[in-house]
Amino acid sequence: MPFFYIHRSDRRIVLTLLCLGIVVAALLWLTDDNPSSHTSSLTSQATTPVASASGLTPHADSPGHLVPRTSYLAPRDLTPHPFDPNTADSAELMSLGLQRWQVHNILKYRRAGGIYRRPQDFARLYGLTVGEYRRLEPYIRISDDYRPASTLVSHDRTSAPSYPRTPESYTSQATTPGASTSGLAPHKLAPGETIVLNAADTTELRRVPGIGTYFAKQIVNYGRRLGGYVSVDQLDEITDFPSSAKAYLVVSHPQPHRLNINTLSLDELRRHPYINYYPARAIVEYRRLHGAITSLQQLATLRDFPPEAISRLEPYVVY
Repeated sequence: MPFFYIHRSDRRIVLTLLCLGIVVAALLWLTDDNPSSHTSSLTSQATTPVASASGLTPHADSPGHLVPRTSYLAPRDLTPHPFDPNTADSAELMSLGLQRWQVHNILKYRRAGGIYRRPQDFARLYGLTVGEYRRLEPYIRISDDYRPASTLVSHDRTSAPSYPRTPESYTSQATTPGASTSGLAPHKLAPGETIVLNAADTTELRRVPGIGTYFAKQIVNYGRRLGGYVSVDQLDEITDFPSSAKAYLVVSHPQPHRLNINTLSLDELRRHPYINYYPARAIVEYRRLHGAITSLQQLATLRDFPPEAISRLEPYVVY
């Protein structure tokens, strides 16, 4: 008996299976002329959802290799133009060069009732770098409609209050130093009269022509944050401050509170109006790399410390 002898019934089964295999192969060949293209399409379809879900796109030169759609650190080609962050729509914001997710955050902030009351508020936008903000800042236009309504009210009233008055109340207010005989507002200073800015309280400040309760509080609060005024020109840093009022104020022998920039933490440094988060971080990083700071001129090479920033900060630091 030959070694490879197959029984007749087995031969029938083998032949039947071979025929079925040939038929199936022929059907597959007829229905898909290019199996490799089918395989590659399945591969691309399988990778597309993953890429879109993770914020990645296939690389053009190497199929299957994913790269980020945008790089967080890559410089962007901003195209600044005047805009109001309180009213600009998504198309206008996108035309500035902002990322889509940044525009989404702005619109979400506004829908929640958020208002940009000054250009500096726009610097809080997540992902916005210092350089990008400085390019956009000159083009930010905040409409007067978004100012506090209290600024429309005159703080120096000239008509009597509506509530009843008694002779005793007129007498007590008339004898108060700096108060008028009607008891409505302090006597205003005459031209040539001045008040020492760092020593004045809100009552004295209200005697300055053009200054009412609102600006008197703003002057005191801002001076406290600064650590004391060294120049009356610093009052221009208060929003909408009437410049004509500076003629009635003087700074005599300023002794501002000084910050030790070699010992204060980042959070302590950033509380000063002249040092926000980024300059404070630059100071802390410089100390870590180079040791104690002996002069602000050492920071002049950093982009967060242009000459004007160093000049106005100098009276408020100690080493």
